[in-house]
Amino acid sequence: MSHRNVHRFALARSPRGLARHRRRVLAQHNKRHVKRETFRDCGRRCVYCGTSLGLDNATLDHVLPLSRGGDHAPGNLVSACMACNQLKGSLLPIEFFVRHPWAGANFMRYARAVHRNFKRGARRAVSLACAQSAQAAQAA
Repeated sequence: MSHRNVHRFALARSPRGLARHRRRVLAQHNKRHVKRETFRDCGRRCVYCGTSLGLDNATLDHVLPLSRGGDHAPGNLVSACMACNQLKGSLLPIEFFVRHPWAGANFMRYARAVHRNFKRGARRAVSLACAQSAQAAQAA
């Protein structure tokens, strides 16, 4: 007979899933808090089209998409309306602002708490789009 099992005893366990439930509640509370802060930092407006938003119809947008290596840092989050958020999709900021220069101009104006590299990129993309449109006007 083995003596290994003689000194084992079981501790009382909490019900299964309780820790997971706590994490989910904390994550929801944290997301709500981050959304409020981001909404306030962006002046209660969509940073791409400039329309006024309510907290119920505002969405959080990752300027650098998660699928392209972005993170949930406050400098990467902005408030956007659903239409602009879907229009941007998983595009990089430069790609989006070159396609839609009006969004880049509004982004520079309303996105106050984003990382400065994103604002520099928006400025470059808008100036590039303006230069291209001026060249096309001169050629026509």
